[in-house]
Amino acid sequence: MSTTNSQPFYQLTPDTVIDAVESLGYWCDGRFLELNSYENRVYQVGLEDDTPLIAKFYRPGRWSDAQILEEHQFCYELAEQELPVVAPIRSESGESLLHFKDYRFALYPRRGGRAPELADPDHLFRLGQTLGRFHLVGQTRPFTERPALDIRSYGIDSIELIARDFIPSSLRDAYTSLAEDLLSGIEVCYRAARDIRSIRVHGDCHGGNILWRDDTPNFVDFDDARMAPAVQDLWMLLTGDDRQQQQLQLSEVIEGYTEFAEFDPRELHLVEALRTLRMLHYSAWLARRWDDPAFPRSFTWFNTERYWGEHILQLREQLAAMQEPPLTLL
Repeated sequence: MSTTNSQPFYQLTPDTVIDAVESLGYWCDGRFLELNSYENRVYQVGLEDDTPLIAKFYRPGRWSDAQILEEHQFCYELAEQELPVVAPIRSESGESLLHFKDYRFALYPRRGGRAPELADPDHLFRLGQTLGRFHLVGQTRPFTERPALDIRSYGIDSIELIARDFIPSSLRDAYTSLAEDLLSGIEVCYRAARDIRSIRVHGDCHGGNILWRDDTPNFVDFDDARMAPAVQDLWMLLTGDDRQQQQLQLSEVIEGYTEFAEFDPRELHLVEALRTLRMLHYSAWLARRWDDPAFPRSFTWFNTERYWGEHILQLREQLAAMQEPPLTLL
Protein backbone atom coordinates (compact mmCIF):
# COMPACT_ATOMS: atom_id res chain seq x y z
CA MET A 1 0.00 0.00 0.00
CA SER A 2 1.44 3.36 -0.91
CA THR A 3 1.69 6.25 1.49
CA THR A 4 -0.13 8.49 -1.00
CA ASN A 5 -3.24 6.33 -1.06
CA SER A 6 -3.26 6.03 2.73
CA GLN A 7 -2.30 9.56 3.74
CA PRO A 8 -5.78 10.68 4.92
CA PHE A 9 -5.72 7.76 7.38
CA TYR A 10 -2.58 9.14 8.99
CA GLN A 11 -4.04 12.64 9.15
CA LEU A 12 -6.98 11.71 11.36
CA THR A 13 -7.34 14.36 14.05
CA PRO A 14 -9.45 14.41 17.22
CA ASP A 15 -11.68 17.03 15.61
CA THR A 16 -12.31 14.81 12.59
CA VAL A 17 -13.10 11.80 14.77
CA ILE A 18 -15.51 13.83 16.92
CA ASP A 19 -17.16 15.34 13.84
CA ALA A 20 -17.64 11.84 12.41
CA VAL A 21 -19.29 10.60 15.61
CA GLU A 22 -21.50 13.69 15.88
CA SER A 23 -22.60 13.25 12.26
CA LEU A 24 -24.58 10.28 13.57
CA GLY A 25 -26.51 12.46 16.02
CA TYR A 26 -24.35 11.97 19.12
CA TRP A 27 -23.15 14.87 21.27
CA CYS A 28 -19.52 14.52 22.28
CA ASP A 29 -18.26 16.05 25.53
CA GLY A 30 -14.66 16.59 24.40
CA ARG A 31 -13.15 13.56 26.13
CA PHE A 32 -10.98 11.71 23.66
CA LEU A 33 -8.58 8.80 24.08
CA GLU A 34 -6.57 7.04 21.36
CA LEU A 35 -6.50 3.31 22.05
CA ASN A 36 -3.70 0.85 21.33
CA SER A 37 -4.31 -0.16 17.72
CA TYR A 38 -2.07 -0.15 14.67
CA GLU A 39 -3.86 -1.88 11.82
CA ASN A 40 -6.82 0.46 12.20
CA ARG A 41 -7.27 3.59 14.31
CA VAL A 42 -9.45 3.18 17.38
CA TYR A 43 -10.60 5.89 19.77
CA GLN A 44 -12.72 6.20 22.89
CA VAL A 45 -15.00 9.21 22.50
CA GLY A 46 -16.87 10.68 25.44
CA LEU A 47 -20.56 11.53 25.12
CA GLU A 48 -22.65 14.04 27.03
CA ASP A 49 -24.77 12.27 29.67
CA ASP A 50 -23.98 8.83 28.25
CA THR A 51 -21.36 6.08 28.23
CA PRO A 52 -18.42 6.71 25.88
CA LEU A 53 -18.33 5.03 22.49
CA ILE A 54 -15.50 3.27 20.70
CA ALA A 55 -14.91 4.56 17.16
CA LYS A 56 -12.94 2.31 14.82
CA PHE A 57 -11.60 3.86 11.61
CA TYR A 58 -10.65 1.30 8.99
CA ARG A 59 -7.31 1.29 7.20
CA PRO A 60 -7.81 2.10 3.51
CA GLY A 61 -7.15 -0.82 1.21
CA ARG A 62 -7.16 -3.52 3.91
CA TRP A 63 -10.73 -4.77 3.45
CA SER A 64 -13.43 -3.97 0.93
CA ASP A 65 -16.80 -2.72 2.16
CA ALA A 66 -18.26 -6.15 1.47
CA GLN A 67 -15.57 -7.85 3.58
CA ILE A 68 -16.13 -5.46 6.49
CA LEU A 69 -19.88 -5.96 6.34
CA GLU A 70 -19.40 -9.72 6.32
CA GLU A 71 -17.39 -9.41 9.53
CA HIS A 72 -20.16 -7.28 11.07
CA GLN A 73 -22.82 -9.79 10.02
CA PHE A 74 -20.86 -12.59 11.69
CA CYS A 75 -20.80 -10.57 14.92
CA TYR A 76 -24.55 -10.01 14.72
CA GLU A 77 -25.17 -13.72 14.18
CA LEU A 78 -23.13 -14.49 17.28
CA ALA A 79 -24.89 -11.80 19.31
CA GLU A 80 -28.29 -13.15 18.25
CA GLN A 81 -27.30 -16.42 19.92
CA GLU A 82 -26.56 -14.43 23.10
CA LEU A 83 -22.84 -14.97 22.75
CA PRO A 84 -20.54 -12.42 24.45
CA VAL A 85 -19.25 -10.42 21.49
CA VAL A 86 -18.93 -6.66 21.09
CA ALA A 87 -20.81 -6.05 17.85
CA PRO A 88 -21.00 -2.75 15.91
CA ILE A 89 -23.78 -0.30 16.67
CA ARG A 90 -26.24 0.17 13.80
CA SER A 91 -27.19 3.71 12.85
CA GLU A 92 -30.82 4.87 12.75
CA SER A 93 -30.90 3.82 9.10
CA GLY A 94 -29.61 0.35 10.00
CA GLU A 95 -26.04 0.78 8.75
CA SER A 96 -23.01 -0.55 10.61
CA LEU A 97 -20.29 0.57 8.16
CA LEU A 98 -20.34 4.35 8.35
CA HIS A 99 -18.75 7.02 6.19
CA PHE A 100 -17.45 10.50 6.93
CA LYS A 101 -15.51 12.44 4.31
CA ASP A 102 -12.90 9.94 3.02
CA TYR A 103 -13.10 7.67 6.07
CA ARG A 104 -14.92 4.42 6.80
CA PHE A 105 -15.65 3.71 10.44
CA ALA A 106 -17.84 1.79 12.87
CA LEU A 107 -19.04 2.55 16.38
CA TYR A 108 -19.00 0.07 19.24
CA PRO A 109 -20.23 0.13 22.82
CA ARG A 110 -17.44 0.44 25.34
CA ARG A 111 -16.90 -2.82 27.19
CA GLY A 112 -14.62 -3.01 30.19
CA GLY A 113 -12.75 -6.03 31.45
CA ARG A 114 -9.37 -7.62 31.94
CA ALA A 115 -7.44 -10.25 30.06
CA PRO A 116 -8.30 -13.86 30.91
CA GLU A 117 -5.94 -15.81 33.12
CA LEU A 118 -4.76 -18.51 30.73
CA ALA A 119 -3.10 -20.40 33.56
CA ASP A 120 -6.47 -20.72 35.33
CA PRO A 121 -8.26 -23.99 34.42
CA ASP A 122 -11.67 -22.42 35.06
CA HIS A 123 -10.93 -19.61 32.59
CA LEU A 124 -9.71 -22.09 29.98
CA PHE A 125 -12.79 -24.27 30.42
CA ARG A 126 -15.11 -21.27 30.04
CA LEU A 127 -13.19 -20.05 26.99
CA GLY A 128 -13.55 -23.51 25.45
CA GLN A 129 -17.30 -23.50 26.09
CA THR A 130 -17.71 -20.09 24.50
CA LEU A 131 -15.62 -20.94 21.46
CA GLY A 132 -17.56 -24.17 21.00
CA ARG A 133 -20.75 -22.11 20.78
CA PHE A 134 -19.02 -19.62 18.47
CA HIS A 135 -18.01 -22.36 16.09
CA LEU A 136 -21.51 -23.82 15.95
CA VAL A 137 -22.50 -20.49 14.42
CA GLY A 138 -19.32 -20.24 12.36
CA GLN A 139 -19.92 -23.55 10.62
CA THR A 140 -23.49 -22.78 9.52
CA ARG A 141 -22.26 -21.03 6.37
CA PRO A 142 -18.97 -19.82 4.90
CA PHE A 143 -17.58 -16.37 4.35
CA THR A 144 -17.91 -15.53 0.67
CA GLU A 145 -16.00 -12.22 0.66
CA ARG A 146 -13.32 -12.63 3.31
CA PRO A 147 -10.22 -14.74 2.56
CA ALA A 148 -9.04 -17.99 4.10
CA LEU A 149 -6.03 -18.46 6.32
CA ASP A 150 -3.83 -20.55 4.06
CA ILE A 151 -0.22 -21.40 3.29
CA ARG A 152 -0.11 -19.08 0.28
CA SER A 153 -1.30 -15.85 1.93
CA TYR A 154 0.29 -16.31 5.37
CA GLY A 155 3.40 -18.25 4.37
CA ILE A 156 4.56 -18.03 0.76
CA ASP A 157 3.53 -14.40 0.17
CA SER A 158 5.12 -13.36 3.47
CA ILE A 159 8.40 -15.10 2.73
CA GLU A 160 8.60 -13.66 -0.78
CA LEU A 161 8.11 -10.10 0.51
CA ILE A 162 10.70 -10.42 3.28
CA ALA A 163 13.29 -12.15 1.09
CA ARG A 164 12.87 -9.60 -1.70
CA ASP A 165 12.75 -6.30 0.19
CA PHE A 166 13.69 -6.62 3.86
CA ILE A 167 16.07 -9.37 4.93
CA PRO A 168 19.70 -8.13 5.15
CA SER A 169 21.95 -9.54 2.43
CA SER A 170 24.14 -11.17 5.09
CA LEU A 171 21.15 -13.27 6.24
CA ARG A 172 19.29 -13.80 2.96
CA ASP A 173 20.70 -17.24 2.16
CA ALA A 174 20.04 -18.50 5.69
CA TYR A 175 16.50 -17.11 5.60
CA THR A 176 15.52 -18.45 2.19
CA SER A 177 16.94 -21.90 2.91
CA LEU A 178 15.11 -22.05 6.23
CA ALA A 179 11.92 -20.75 4.61
CA GLU A 180 11.91 -23.66 2.16
CA ASP A 181 12.24 -26.11 5.05
CA LEU A 182 9.47 -24.35 6.96
CA LEU A 183 7.06 -24.51 4.04
CA SER A 184 7.84 -28.19 3.61
CA GLY A 185 7.23 -28.75 7.34
CA ILE A 186 3.93 -26.88 7.21
CA GLU A 187 2.78 -28.97 4.25
CA VAL A 188 3.69 -32.16 6.15
CA CYS A 189 1.51 -31.01 9.07
CA TYR A 190 -1.40 -30.27 6.75
CA ARG A 191 -1.06 -33.65 5.05
CA ALA A 192 -1.06 -35.35 8.46
CA ALA A 193 -4.28 -33.52 9.36
CA ARG A 194 -5.76 -34.60 6.01
CA ASP A 195 -9.05 -33.08 4.83
CA ILE A 196 -9.74 -30.54 7.57
CA ARG A 197 -12.83 -28.36 7.28
CA SER A 198 -12.51 -24.59 7.44
CA ILE A 199 -15.20 -22.54 9.18
CA ARG A 200 -15.71 -18.90 10.08
CA VAL A 201 -13.43 -18.12 13.04
CA HIS A 202 -12.37 -15.09 15.06
CA GLY A 203 -8.90 -15.54 13.61
CA ASP A 204 -6.91 -13.54 16.19
CA CYS A 205 -8.04 -15.15 19.42
CA HIS A 206 -5.31 -14.07 21.85
CA GLY A 207 -5.78 -12.74 25.37
CA GLY A 208 -5.67 -9.11 24.26
CA ASN A 209 -8.88 -9.59 22.27
CA ILE A 210 -10.75 -11.14 25.20
CA LEU A 211 -12.15 -9.03 28.03
CA TRP A 212 -12.94 -11.03 31.17
CA ARG A 213 -15.88 -9.51 33.02
CA ASP A 214 -18.45 -10.99 35.42
CA ASP A 215 -16.90 -14.44 34.96
CA THR A 216 -17.53 -14.20 31.20
CA PRO A 217 -15.08 -13.80 28.30
CA ASN A 218 -16.16 -10.98 26.00
CA PHE A 219 -14.63 -11.22 22.52
CA VAL A 220 -13.66 -8.06 20.64
CA ASP A 221 -11.95 -7.13 17.35
CA PHE A 222 -13.08 -9.54 14.66
CA ASP A 223 -10.99 -7.67 12.09
CA ASP A 224 -9.01 -10.84 11.28
CA ALA A 225 -12.06 -13.10 10.96
CA ARG A 226 -11.44 -15.61 8.17
CA MET A 227 -12.16 -19.10 7.01
CA ALA A 228 -9.79 -21.39 8.92
CA PRO A 229 -9.70 -24.67 10.86
CA ALA A 230 -11.44 -24.44 14.24
CA VAL A 231 -8.12 -24.97 16.05
CA GLN A 232 -7.00 -21.51 14.87
CA ASP A 233 -9.17 -20.05 17.65
CA LEU A 234 -7.86 -22.52 20.23
CA TRP A 235 -4.09 -22.79 19.91
CA MET A 236 -3.36 -19.22 21.02
CA LEU A 237 -4.90 -20.03 24.40
CA LEU A 238 -2.00 -22.45 25.04
CA THR A 239 0.85 -20.58 26.71
CA GLY A 240 4.41 -21.35 27.65
CA ASP A 241 7.01 -23.64 26.14
CA ASP A 242 6.41 -26.58 28.45
CA ARG A 243 4.66 -29.39 26.57
CA GLN A 244 3.06 -30.83 29.71
CA GLN A 245 1.63 -27.44 30.62
CA GLN A 246 0.19 -26.98 27.13
CA GLN A 247 -1.27 -30.48 27.27
CA LEU A 248 -3.11 -29.65 30.49
CA GLN A 249 -4.33 -26.34 29.08
CA LEU A 250 -5.56 -28.06 25.93
CA SER A 251 -7.48 -30.60 27.98
CA GLU A 252 -9.38 -27.86 29.81
CA VAL A 253 -10.15 -25.95 26.61
CA ILE A 254 -11.35 -29.03 24.72
CA GLU A 255 -13.41 -30.27 27.66
CA GLY A 256 -15.36 -27.01 27.58
CA TYR A 257 -15.44 -26.87 23.78
CA THR A 258 -16.93 -30.33 23.32
CA GLU A 259 -19.88 -29.52 25.57
CA PHE A 260 -21.25 -27.65 22.55
CA ALA A 261 -19.30 -28.61 19.42
CA GLU A 262 -17.35 -31.56 18.11
CA PHE A 263 -13.60 -31.18 17.81
CA ASP A 264 -11.66 -33.14 15.21
CA PRO A 265 -8.43 -34.29 16.91
CA ARG A 266 -6.66 -34.37 13.52
CA GLU A 267 -6.56 -30.57 13.73
CA LEU A 268 -3.93 -30.86 16.48
CA HIS A 269 -1.42 -31.65 13.71
CA LEU A 270 -1.88 -28.00 12.63
CA VAL A 271 -1.05 -26.24 15.90
CA GLU A 272 2.66 -25.67 15.27
CA ALA A 273 2.10 -25.11 11.55
CA LEU A 274 -0.42 -22.37 12.31
CA ARG A 275 1.96 -20.87 14.88
CA THR A 276 4.70 -20.80 12.23
CA LEU A 277 2.40 -19.17 9.68
CA ARG A 278 1.46 -16.53 12.22
CA MET A 279 5.11 -15.72 12.89
CA LEU A 280 5.84 -15.39 9.17
CA HIS A 281 2.74 -13.29 8.60
CA TYR A 282 3.50 -10.99 11.54
CA SER A 283 6.90 -10.01 10.18
CA ALA A 284 5.41 -9.46 6.75
CA TRP A 285 2.60 -7.38 8.28
CA LEU A 286 5.15 -5.06 9.88
CA ALA A 287 7.00 -4.86 6.57
CA ARG A 288 3.84 -4.02 4.62
CA ARG A 289 2.98 -1.25 7.07
CA TRP A 290 6.46 0.27 7.29
CA ASP A 291 5.37 3.33 5.26
CA ASP A 292 2.82 4.15 7.97
CA PRO A 293 4.61 6.64 10.28
CA ALA A 294 3.06 4.97 13.33
CA PHE A 295 5.01 1.77 12.71
CA PRO A 296 8.63 3.02 12.76
CA ARG A 297 7.74 5.01 15.89
CA SER A 298 6.21 2.05 17.70
CA PHE A 299 8.30 -0.86 16.41
CA THR A 300 11.78 0.66 16.54
CA TRP A 301 13.37 -2.77 16.82
CA PHE A 302 11.93 -4.02 13.53
CA ASN A 303 14.01 -4.31 10.35
CA THR A 304 17.36 -4.31 12.13
CA GLU A 305 20.01 -6.97 11.62
CA ARG A 306 19.51 -8.08 15.21
CA TYR A 307 15.76 -8.47 14.70
CA TRP A 308 16.18 -10.64 11.61
CA GLY A 309 18.86 -12.74 13.28
CA GLU A 310 16.55 -13.43 16.23
CA HIS A 311 13.63 -14.06 13.87
CA ILE A 312 15.64 -16.74 12.07
CA LEU A 313 16.51 -18.39 15.39
CA GLN A 314 12.83 -18.43 16.40
CA LEU A 315 11.84 -19.91 13.05
CA ARG A 316 14.45 -22.66 13.49
CA GLU A 317 12.85 -23.50 16.81
CA GLN A 318 9.50 -23.68 15.05
CA LEU A 319 10.90 -26.03 12.44
CA ALA A 320 11.94 -28.35 15.26
CA ALA A 321 8.55 -27.96 16.96
CA MET A 322 6.72 -29.03 13.80
CA GLN A 323 8.77 -32.20 13.77
CA GLU A 324 7.62 -33.18 17.27
CA PRO A 325 4.48 -35.31 17.77
CA PRO A 326 1.37 -33.17 18.12
CA LEU A 327 -0.46 -32.61 21.38
CA THR A 328 -3.12 -35.22 22.07
CA LEU A 329 -6.56 -35.29 23.65
CA LEU A 330 -6.47 -36.91 27.09
